[in-house]
Amino acid sequence: MIFSATDDFVVADTPEEAVERLAALHQRATKALSQALRRYLKERVLPDEAERALFRYPELRLTYVCQGEVPTTVRAYAKVQLPGVYSVTVTQPQAFRGYLLDQLRPLMDDFTLKVEVGPSRKNIPYPYVVDQGDELAGSGVTAAELARVFPSTDLSAASDSVADGLYEWQDAEQMPLALFDAARTDFSLKRIQHYTGSDWRHVRPWILLTNYHRYVDQFIRHGLAQLRDDPRFVRMVLPGNVIIERGTSEEDAQAVADAVVWHRYQMPAYHLIASDGHGVTLVNIGVGPSNAKNITDHLAVLRPHCWLMIGHCGGLRQSQTIGDYVLAHAYMRRDGILDRVLPPHIPIPALAEVQMALQEAAAQVTGERGDALKKRLRTGTVLTYDDRNWELRWAQERPLINLARAVAVDMESGTIAAQGYRLRVPYGTLLCVSDKPLHSEIKLPGAAGAFYERAVTQHLHIGIAALELLRSQLESLHSRKLRSFDEPPFR
Repeated sequence: MIFSATDDFVVADTPEEAVERLAALHQRATKALSQALRRYLKERVLPDEAERALFRYPELRLTYVCQGEVPTTVRAYAKVQLPGVYSVTVTQPQAFRGYLLDQLRPLMDDFTLKVEVGPSRKNIPYPYVVDQGDELAGSGVTAAELARVFPSTDLSAASDSVADGLYEWQDAEQMPLALFDAARTDFSLKRIQHYTGSDWRHVRPWILLTNYHRYVDQFIRHGLAQLRDDPRFVRMVLPGNVIIERGTSEEDAQAVADAVVWHRYQMPAYHLIASDGHGVTLVNIGVGPSNAKNITDHLAVLRPHCWLMIGHCGGLRQSQTIGDYVLAHAYMRRDGILDRVLPPHIPIPALAEVQMALQEAAAQVTGERGDALKKRLRTGTVLTYDDRNWELRWAQERPLINLARAVAVDMESGTIAAQGYRLRVPYGTLLCVSDKPLHSEIKLPGAAGAFYERAVTQHLHIGIAALELLRSQLESLHSRKLRSFDEPPFR
């Protein structure tokens, strides 16, 4: 498609037409900005006004005039609640093609809508068209100088106001079509690459988050086995964008995996990619609620179908045994990391589909059901702290923990679940008891090694099996529990 610099909004009759025009406009804008940037770095030639007019995000706009239709769907998303105009700026529409079509198709089927696409008034910041930063090396041009010549990042324009309920719907000329606009999305896409060490395009819609690197070792073994035995899977991507293709010999694949320098990245990610676009991503987020909030803030813009926390915890009950599992039904958040945007008195509901999938996956992988499974799998409240040495305050904390009936303690689960609730991403937690600090059962070096060898493999496979079970429940998985009164149509 060829457009002029002053294109008005054009009506799209089908979802496919809308996405194609979004992609064409975005490609034109990023190409013009990249070319102008390279020319300036090489020749110090300033972009003219005609060029600057091209440096804009595309915008998707829906106008809904109620015609009396009453959709019968119980779908939690792809619905318009009020007549009016809904809009959002869009980045990387080609990469988000599947997501955009999944939102537009049911909307256009169920409602009488006018769908338009055109250039927005929002400029694309130049850092978002720079791949690795090599373009700037040796040019003699500083970032401050570039910010005076080209559109630069404006953090006041990238916020979570819609997700956090701060958007003034009643006074808006146009209502938000999605939780995240283009600037907020681009901000996070760059951060995903920085923290995980791999291109954001590799992240799968099914995500496991863990707090121990031993799960990574088992995930790599699992991934290599899947590439060998299951034709659905086509490649595995490791930190540094190291790719192992299906058909690689086991010896060569293991050598490649062993050579990956994962510790260069703060939260390295590993991606097992299926031919249908699904698969599983594992992110080793490390320890602590700050890391947990950080990475989920960014992963959320990819609109994953689910993220699950699988990691270790301290058991708080005498009846628990090291190696038992804890399925979180509730969260006691003592981490403080989200208190300003999601106060701790706001309940974080358990999602039935996720809970049932985790329990069924545990039964399948362990081979135990009924009372035998109940001995291994405890449900209850998980307590999340921001202080790894919370035991030193045990006398002060004991009454509240007792009132909450908490059965396990960790440093990430409550944050990850709260982020899923806040950012409308289905969530769940299955933890493995690695010690019982209140009952003098701590991990000694030798015992810890034996425990990890036994427990990690089974635990990881339960998480993967749960995600497989959830794939068949996509529409119901995106629960109405995650939707507020004023909610954008896109999930």
